[in-house]
Amino acid sequence: MPSSAARPLSGQVLAFVAVGVVNTATYYCFYLLFLLLLPYLAAHVLAFAISMTGSFFLNARFTYRTRPTWRKFLLFPLTNATNFLATTVGVYVLVDVLGVGSRYAPLLASAAAVPVTFVLSRTIMLPRRERSAAGPPAVPAPLSGPVPGPDSEQVRG
Repeated sequence: MPSSAARPLSGQVLAFVAVGVVNTATYYCFYLLFLLLLPYLAAHVLAFAISMTGSFFLNARFTYRTRPTWRKFLLFPLTNATNFLATTVGVYVLVDVLGVGSRYAPLLASAAAVPVTFVLSRTIMLPRRERSAAGPPAVPAPLSGPVPGPDSEQVRG
């Protein structure tokens, strides 16, 4: 897909969250289905693999509007590993350090992990030129002259 089809950053974030909701529902439905036939751990692994594959294609199509490639597909599991690590550390910090209840800590940790996972998946899915075209520049442009002070007589616009 051409870079002109790139979705603006705000649209990418919204689509990423929507895909995440679909991905979670897909995982859970397959998990329950496989649980009828398999031990829970096998059901979890299979459901996770299916939902992660679906997440890759949904994010490629709807979130980033980019062509799926084998390279992106093979790198995409890093987003899930990062999410797992961030949520695990988050749950520990929330429960054992901050005293948050263990029933709510995973929800808070998952919400906190979304931005990290989004940035990593965006880095994997979009070439640098498309990442910078869809969002604000990573580094501000250098100033061409001295910065006017508060007593400057320059015209301000």
